[in-house]
Amino acid sequence: MSLHFEREVEAIQERLLNLFAVVERMIFDATAALCQRDYDLIADIHQRDKQVNEQEVQIEEECLKILALHQPVATNLRLLTTILKINSDLERIADLACNVAERAEGLRDFPFFPIPDQMPGLASRSTKMVRKSLDAFVDLNLAMAKQVIIEDRIVDQLNREVIAEIKSVMMDSAKLIEPALHCFSASRHLERIADHAENISEDVIYIISGEIIRHKHGDFLIEENNNA
Repeated sequence: MSLHFEREVEAIQERLLNLFAVVERMIFDATAALCQRDYDLIADIHQRDKQVNEQEVQIEEECLKILALHQPVATNLRLLTTILKINSDLERIADLACNVAERAEGLRDFPFFPIPDQMPGLASRSTKMVRKSLDAFVDLNLAMAKQVIIEDRIVDQLNREVIAEIKSVMMDSAKLIEPALHCFSASRHLERIADHAENISEDVIYIISGEIIRHKHGDFLIEENNNA
């Protein structure tokens, strides 16, 4: 491909990295609003979501323009189609961060409601998975991308533990059902953020190997355990 094509792709990748940075900060602030009850962060999270939406559209338009003008093949085609998918995942992660912030806002009227002990760990692991998926994309690091997929199992378990604790709280006191439901939703949103990080890592593996591992995690995990 031409030097012009390479420069256009590099510019899109730079935009995507900037989008990653904004989205990661949104997750961090949303979890701080939830777990540390820092409600002052909520308005800024929603404001940044508008920025994410604008950037997501711009990146998509640029990718489609390059695909139409240069008609790339092989590795270059995989890269651009993957950027389109990662771009979409990041926009969804930003939406989920907003949802977590909204659930935190819902807890404002219940200052004594106990946040489940596992919630900060769930939030931290989900955020780290997003960061690792970014690093895997930047470095085209196959091992790191696979590690993100494996770590999603831990997040799923933490989510189950949070939900079990919340159910116990609701059974003990009907007065706590409303704040418990806010926590329940927040936990599910954080678990979904981890799922999108997993999607990004699957796409990184596709860029590197050309293999689509979506829906093949059972075989994938067996292979990883055998190679361990």
